Amino acid sequence: MNQKTILQVNQIIKDANHILLVTHNRPDGDGLASVCAMADYLKELNKKFTLSCTDEPPRQFDFLPHLELFSSTVPNLDKYDLLIPLDCGSINRTGLEKQITQHRAKIKIIEFDHHPAINHYADLELRNPGAASTTEVVYDFFVANQININKNRATCILTGISTDTGNFLYPSTSSKTIAIASEMLQKGARLPSILDNTWRNKSLTTMKIWGKAINNLRINPKYNFAFTALTIKDIEESGASEEELEGIAGFLSNLEGVKGILFLYEEGGGVIKGSLRSLQEGINVAALAQKLGGGGHIRAAGFKIQGKLVKTEKGWKIE
Repeated sequence: MNQKTILQVNQIIKDANHILLVTHNRPDGDGLASVCAMADYLKELNKKFTLSCTDEPPRQFDFLPHLELFSSTVPNLDKYDLLIPLDCGSINRTGLEKQITQHRAKIKIIEFDHHPAINHYADLELRNPGAASTTEVVYDFFVANQININKNRATCILTGISTDTGNFLYPSTSSKTIAIASEMLQKGARLPSILDNTWRNKSLTTMKIWGKAINNLRINPKYNFAFTALTIKDIEESGASEEELEGIAGFLSNLEGVKGILFLYEEGGGVIKGSLRSLQEGINVAALAQKLGGGGHIRAAGFKIQGKLVKTEKGWKIE
């Protein structure tokens, strides 16, 4: 990221009157923590701001500072002079594509992200695809502008890193990532507490639906790729919520000997969501996801397609 741009972004934030912070639909730990870290900074500046996400944040992230300020109501962009999407990846994942398009000439947009660019819709981008999380990008923004990282911000930054690296297991975990995590611990963040909330909190319902996904697991010996699927019936019968499916693909990517994992599940309304994961060098699952209308990282990506999951003798197919 360009140092001049990082400093320019901070000045724009200081000059703004009303700021809208947004993260992607079906929010995860990194998106929520990135927004909360920035919210803590805006509060220090006595700025008027709103936190927005089209979906309610999962309860497991209630420990994050300022999470209670999130609203799932579609905001009226006429009220804001600055929009900051964090961890959204693309304009459609903001859930505000129509509103942004309509108000594009009236509102300034600054994007914080660690996903490769799919479309460039912001005036300025603080983007680093080499970062393990968007909170790592926020960390760089704080450091470059000599902004104090207090306990609240440290907790947010470490939460984003921990959740987006699979607790430091994914290949995206770099020496810089570890160094930042260590610094956040020194600044008051508590990793055991973060893990208690984000990982060591699985309900019986969650375990049962994960068990169903494991039971449906198959391996394609030709490509050495594992795949599993859950129908809408599987999910409804288990009583699991959609957020309880988070983490299945990452967990199954630890399967010994496979090059990657494809996890498909029916969202309803004829929509199938796919999650791709790989821990092996030389495999770019984002390239496959992009061909299916999605995107993401080299090792973790996703997509949505129309269809219905059908189980056959040879495995699963989409009709």
